[in-house]
Amino acid sequence: MANGSGFSGELRREICARNALLSDKKGLAHVQSYGAVPITVYAPSTNGRHHGNFFTPSYRAILKRKEWARRLEKIHSQGRSSLPQAERRWRELDSCTSSDALLMNIFCCPTVCSSKPITGMLGTETGDIPEFGYRARVLLKTRTSANDKLLPSAKSPKPRFDRTEIDMRLGRLLVESKLTENDFQTAPAAFVTDYQDLEQVFDVESLPRLGECFFSYQLIRSVLAAYSSDSSFCVMLDARRPDLMEDWHAIMSSVRTADMRTRCKVLTWQELSTALPRGLRRFLEIKYGIMAA
Repeated sequence: MANGSGFSGELRREICARNALLSDKKGLAHVQSYGAVPITVYAPSTNGRHHGNFFTPSYRAILKRKEWARRLEKIHSQGRSSLPQAERRWRELDSCTSSDALLMNIFCCPTVCSSKPITGMLGTETGDIPEFGYRARVLLKTRTSANDKLLPSAKSPKPRFDRTEIDMRLGRLLVESKLTENDFQTAPAAFVTDYQDLEQVFDVESLPRLGECFFSYQLIRSVLAAYSSDSSFCVMLDARRPDLMEDWHAIMSSVRTADMRTRCKVLTWQELSTALPRGLRRFLEIKYGIMAA
């Protein structure tokens, strides 16, 4: 597996530098995190109509839809230790390096999801509404309560599911988004092999792993989620992350069937940007350095 720390660190430094300049130039409400590479973390404007981490039309659309606005409330996991104190607790999506914020900037922008170039690119429908933080149901092997033996799910009245969060569902498409994250996470073999459909979807012996840990667990889980719900899956990442692209191909090469492989795709933010409205493209270029491919 590729060592992504170099690529992720380089991209993080670029985005942080861009946002340090942007926040000062535009006088946006923000603070800098502690550490060697300060991360710009934004706050909403005093009138509540703007937020430095969001494209304004996207932000206003988010505020109008209750289920989208709830996504903004997720508390920053390191806010108390890595950020200056403030009256308002810091949120995860306040951070300039948040891939969830990037995803919402794009797909909450009016007209994007109904755009024919976008629907053609993603295989979605013009009426599809994004659902963020979607809880997929991925079937797990069931166990007897008596001796904890694994049994086929059909023999058990109480199926077990993994309800791990997927970044976005758009119609019949599931999406995992990445920006400066180091990788797609690892998971213990005992956890991964507990998925009911693992052997049916993947050649398990060829999945990338080291000892008792499987690499790219998030991709494995998402492909299984797409399989179980008869959906498609797309991982969206930055073209400046060849390490993540390599990780993706390692997982896809282990998928058993051509049908499942055709339901899975990878799309870079740069490729997606070619079909976005001009104002949003400009916002992504200035803030993230994402330039249309």
